[in-house]
Amino acid sequence: MDGSSIAMRKIELPTFQVATSETARDINRRIVLNLIRKHQPISRADLSRQTGLQRSTVSAITEELISERWVTEGAVNNLPRGRKPTFLHLNSTRSGIFGINVRPFTTNMALADLSGRFLVQETFKTPASPDEFVGQISQRIQDLKKLRPEMCYEGIGLSLPGRIDLSTQRFVFAPNLGWKREDLKQQLESSTGLGVELENEANACALSEYWFGKHPESMRNIIAVAVSEGIGVGMILNGQLVRGPSGLAGEFGHVTLGDGGPKCACGNHGCWEVYASNSAALRYYREKTALKNGNGSGKRSVACPDNFDDLMALAEHGNPVATEAVDEMALHLGAGIAMLVTGLAPDLIVVVGEVTRLWEDVGPIINREIERRSFTHAATRVIASGPAPLPRLRGIIAFVLQKRFGITQNT
Repeated sequence: MDGSSIAMRKIELPTFQVATSETARDINRRIVLNLIRKHQPISRADLSRQTGLQRSTVSAITEELISERWVTEGAVNNLPRGRKPTFLHLNSTRSGIFGINVRPFTTNMALADLSGRFLVQETFKTPASPDEFVGQISQRIQDLKKLRPEMCYEGIGLSLPGRIDLSTQRFVFAPNLGWKREDLKQQLESSTGLGVELENEANACALSEYWFGKHPESMRNIIAVAVSEGIGVGMILNGQLVRGPSGLAGEFGHVTLGDGGPKCACGNHGCWEVYASNSAALRYYREKTALKNGNGSGKRSVACPDNFDDLMALAEHGNPVATEAVDEMALHLGAGIAMLVTGLAPDLIVVVGEVTRLWEDVGPIINREIERRSFTHAATRVIASGPAPLPRLRGIIAFVLQKRFGITQNT
């Protein structure tokens, strides 16, 4: 092991717990289950080689996992000589996880199996109030459970455009959604009978890339920049999801880039997201259209796109004003990402959002701005994610799966 892979962690003497034999057994079980998930099909002998555990220990763990239906046995490997090993697979059909991604205007919902594969996916208008939201979600979950009565259900993951107070598990900061401090966890658990995990959407995107991205195992520093009506930042540093003591870490979207800038939904002026979000691009389009039509006030004088998808469609069809608006948005995205590169120097920054549809045009603008502003020579790659809802949904499902498969703690 080289020095770059050594994680330094202080032992908290007032709260430490000595590891018991049960703790070690639980950790070994999670390691084996996670290896099966990631490397299936895999034999017991390969599990023993990869973990360093004795074959008898691996056999005891796998037999327990098979009896509990977490793992199934599959084909036999026909080696030319010696004992023929039986391959192990994760029993993906054993359990389902509900993933829900809430945005100010639309909500995406999916039922996934243990491999993170979507079985059902739907999109609907976000209800106006939390009470309406809980009622709708509960009914949809009950309907989906009736369609698949053979499955057990691990729980519900809820991705939100705001921050969760870790001590109270309440939804506390969501300037673009408009909901106040809400106990969504307790309300959904009471109405569905399932455990609920709440997480910020940008943290969910970072988890999605960490769990499902095609990266080397050694990549442990990933930042997700979730671009929508606002901007969220999720950070995995040294393999740990960084949330801070209260759960509010990562609100780079509300870092001030210009004191005299437009007012943000959070109440501040000149936040990064008022320059680089979907909402900012729509504002640029209105301002540029007004100027071209001689209306210096910036008010709407001709029909303008109602949402960012419409603006993207205009840009994709070569509308020069829409292209200028998206380019300006990209310029400010690059400025903020340069701040992340300079301050945190991660291995990878992944940009999530509808804007990535134009990545061939947007990506070079972002990278040029990073090069112009960052002089630390950090070897950070900046890439685009897949379609906007998928990283949020996959990430919140990964957050639920982490409770079963993960062995690390959040910081």
